[in-house]
Amino acid sequence: MTATPSTGFAAAASPLAATTIHTPEDGVITGFTTIPSRGDEMPAYHARPEKNNGPLPVVIVVQEIFGVHEHIRDVCRRLALAGYLAIAPELYFREGNPDDFADIPTLLSGLVARVPDALVLADLDHVASWASRNGGDAHRLMMTGFCWGGRIAWLYAAHNPQLKAAVAWYGRLTGEKSLNSPQHPVDIAPNLSAPVLGLYGGQDMGISQESVEAMRQALRAADAKAEIIVYPEAGHAFNADYRPGYHEASAKEGWQRMLAWFARYDRNDAG
Repeated sequence: MTATPSTGFAAAASPLAATTIHTPEDGVITGFTTIPSRGDEMPAYHARPEKNNGPLPVVIVVQEIFGVHEHIRDVCRRLALAGYLAIAPELYFREGNPDDFADIPTLLSGLVARVPDALVLADLDHVASWASRNGGDAHRLMMTGFCWGGRIAWLYAAHNPQLKAAVAWYGRLTGEKSLNSPQHPVDIAPNLSAPVLGLYGGQDMGISQESVEAMRQALRAADAKAEIIVYPEAGHAFNADYRPGYHEASAKEGWQRMLAWFARYDRNDAG
């Protein structure tokens, strides 16, 4: 089954909060494409600055559980305004369409749990390759992910040695293992090849501070180049401005930290 691009926000994410941000397309070029991956055509949304000189630094944006709906596309536009080629692939496309699920529990059980980590990581390799052929600089590859995508960002930082930096927003760090998810970030801390910044909420009811501390200990034991920031007043999905849990101050500060993290390691690579 192949998902078609969403035209708005995922049904399971409703109702929308009054704080929803819409970044206009002024100054950026956006579009939908498909990316060949393992014999399939993976849908993706991309955005880039309208004016640029030469190959652009690349940020792969990894979706929340809701897929590449309007919020993730808005994140791509924001990154484009910051000077990046941002690309968000529909990583559930083989298993189904998030738009077909009306609530979060059925979305999690009916779709998200069916997506194998190994296939996601392989698909992301093809996204990186597409970016390098479409105006992106293969030597300036970065990633950010949110919720489900935050966990994937940690895993990908241990998977692709070409990745320069990653920022994981409130991605689960520990949990039960399954055939589709045989490892979690706490397990792959010794294998990280890219520096990772983790952004978490102190009031997150789904990601305990105990699991955050377990990840910190694993990173210290591995002497990994990583940092975890906890925003004490923020809950889960605090950057999701279309949801009631949006925490503006933490989201804005986290966004600046993310850009600084990317610039730091992009600059190191250039120097």
